[in-house]
Amino acid sequence: MNTLIRLVIAVVVLAVIFAALFGYSFHQGRQQQAMMSQPPPPMQVEATTVSQQSWRSGMRAIGSLRAVNGVHVANEVAGVVDRLEFDSGQRVEAGQVLLRLDTATDQAALETREAEERLAQQQFERFSDLIEQRAVSQSDFDEAQANFEAAQARVNEQRALLDKKVITAPFAGVLGLRQVDQGEFLAVGTPIVEINMLDPIYVDFTIAERDLSRITVGDRVSVDVAAFPEDVFQGQVSALDSSISPQSRTVQVRASLNNPEVRLQPGMFASVESFRSEIQEVLTLPRTAISYNTYGDFVYVIVEGERGQQVDRRAVSTGDVRDGRVQLLSGVEAGDVVVATGLSRLRNGQPVQIVERNGTDSSSIASADGSR
Repeated sequence: MNTLIRLVIAVVVLAVIFAALFGYSFHQGRQQQAMMSQPPPPMQVEATTVSQQSWRSGMRAIGSLRAVNGVHVANEVAGVVDRLEFDSGQRVEAGQVLLRLDTATDQAALETREAEERLAQQQFERFSDLIEQRAVSQSDFDEAQANFEAAQARVNEQRALLDKKVITAPFAGVLGLRQVDQGEFLAVGTPIVEINMLDPIYVDFTIAERDLSRITVGDRVSVDVAAFPEDVFQGQVSALDSSISPQSRTVQVRASLNNPEVRLQPGMFASVESFRSEIQEVLTLPRTAISYNTYGDFVYVIVEGERGQQVDRRAVSTGDVRDGRVQLLSGVEAGDVVVATGLSRLRNGQPVQIVERNGTDSSSIASADGSR
């Protein structure tokens, strides 16, 4: 009997324990479910305002410098270098002698041709007197005249050959490094020295087809080069290519820069900004407020929702970039408040809370005057 009573008591105790455990687990599960059903807290974000600024019409591009005239001087006839009359890096004028080839053989040949010319001339003059007396036939006279003219042509040909043994500067400019030595035999077309006309100098750059209407001959340009980071070189657009590349849909533009100190050199990498005199009003945002993607650019606009402030993802079209700010062509309006940084953490419709940045409420950043 006692055993039965102890068994019943044990069963009752176990039942109470299991009931307590089940009740506790059920209560914990309800609490967790209630916590999970609550909306996440708003994400703290920094914000900025779409501002309207005054920008001078223009665009930025990448280009390179090239000489107005630039060639490698070479010889038209073969020969041995007799005299070098220039130094590397020298400034020269058009027609200035740079190099002379040995002309001993050619000079002897010229003397032979001149002797032949004198003989032919004497023969022609003699036949000219005889033809008036009808002492020679017309055919003999014509042959003497042809021989004289042929002798003259051979002399002129030999003199031209001698002239080509003297290499001169084709235009005024600055020489590069000498490529030949005294006494060296030069085959036809051997590069002797590079010469470049450096004042003025050209900068060639490329713009997209859609920007063709935004630039024209006469527009001003400013150029930056890595060699002189503190200086800005001024010039103007001198020509646009007459066709658009079908492969890249771009067009080549050429501007002319004054270069009196010859600091700019052909081949330099250049950052080019072109601009016009007129001012246009544009909408801008900092670059960090825009997410760039292959399928389209977008921003997160902060709007009022059912649970307070939340973000609305909007596609935008962008234009020029200046001083860290991007021109917006569509998608937003002046005064719209957008998320300034950390766009990768957000999703469309997510609640947010605007926090201050540098002690300022970033949701009320005033639009600055961006006149350039």
